[in-house]
Amino acid sequence: MDRSDMKKIWLVVIALCVVSNTHQLCYCANAKPQLPCFFIFGDSLSDGGNNNKLSTLAKVNYPPYGIDYPNGPTGRFCNGRTTVDILAEYLGFNNSIPAFASSKGFKIREGVNYASGSAGILKRTGRHMGDNISLRKQLKYHRMILTRLADKFGSKKAAIRHLNKCLYWVGIGSNDYINNYFSPQFYSTSSQYNPEQFATLLIEQYRHHIMRLYKYGATKVALVGLGRIGCTPNSLALYKMNGSHCVDHMNNAVQYFNVKLLTLVDQLNTNLTNAKFIYINTYGMGGGDPTAVGFKVWDVGCCPVNNVGQCVPSEKPCENRRDYVFWDSFHPTEAINMITASRIYSAYDLSDSYPMDVNKLVQLSLDEAIY
Repeated sequence: MDRSDMKKIWLVVIALCVVSNTHQLCYCANAKPQLPCFFIFGDSLSDGGNNNKLSTLAKVNYPPYGIDYPNGPTGRFCNGRTTVDILAEYLGFNNSIPAFASSKGFKIREGVNYASGSAGILKRTGRHMGDNISLRKQLKYHRMILTRLADKFGSKKAAIRHLNKCLYWVGIGSNDYINNYFSPQFYSTSSQYNPEQFATLLIEQYRHHIMRLYKYGATKVALVGLGRIGCTPNSLALYKMNGSHCVDHMNNAVQYFNVKLLTLVDQLNTNLTNAKFIYINTYGMGGGDPTAVGFKVWDVGCCPVNNVGQCVPSEKPCENRRDYVFWDSFHPTEAINMITASRIYSAYDLSDSYPMDVNKLVQLSLDEAIY
């Protein structure tokens, strides 16, 4: 695909995003959600405040984070809404899915966000920054929520029946590269495994966790591929790219993971016939030249950053935030998240998701799982 074709795609996607986002806000106010519940597993790209009370450097419950979010700083690693916040709006939810740390009462039946900044598939990932909630621990918390729901619904079977109707989002693995494999000063994984071997290690553990999630009632699951971690301002500065758009060896490494994840989606759909798994191609969505369609800055974040790539507390960020691809050294702005969420919900390009997009997934009628 040449530059002109990619420019056309970005222009159409932005137009669709603006129109559909406006429509969806109206939809939310006048109709029920497309499904009763939405559960989120992930890292800082989805964290809604779970790290706020943890002892960690990966904590952003201070200005200028949240400058464009209605409630100000909440622990989201963004100036405004994250991709899952916006996706929840597309699905018809009136509010963002609450973080596990603040989940209360019977509201948990509508979903919980377990995502945690610096967390990964591997238990040790990101621990040089302090505490986090690894994927394994997120599933442990979900098991606790299942128990609470069983109490509310009157039985585990009734709770599972409810959970069968939910959408599940699993977007994790970037930190296993950024804050593990490509951090040899803290971890030895890059000396133990080549990139393909490391991807195999991650997928084996990932598969185990997804099977646990299925046993807890998940039958509609979006498995999110890893993005272009070599294109973040942090990567460009770390490897002194001086004008180059991306660090190729970092992107190549995560593509091993993505290819194996796509294979896993096929295997899960073949073996678990009462469930449907989809692959979200965030790597593909991150291709092309965003400056060709109005984004003016892609190589630095909007806010001044500290030595871990997060915004310096209370420092003034850029005023023209819609011109920036990145908010800090790692995380996209709300403007980019709006485009990403739009393509995840309703694929513009055939490669955006496989074998279907989220909108089609939530409309599927599946046999209830029996446990």
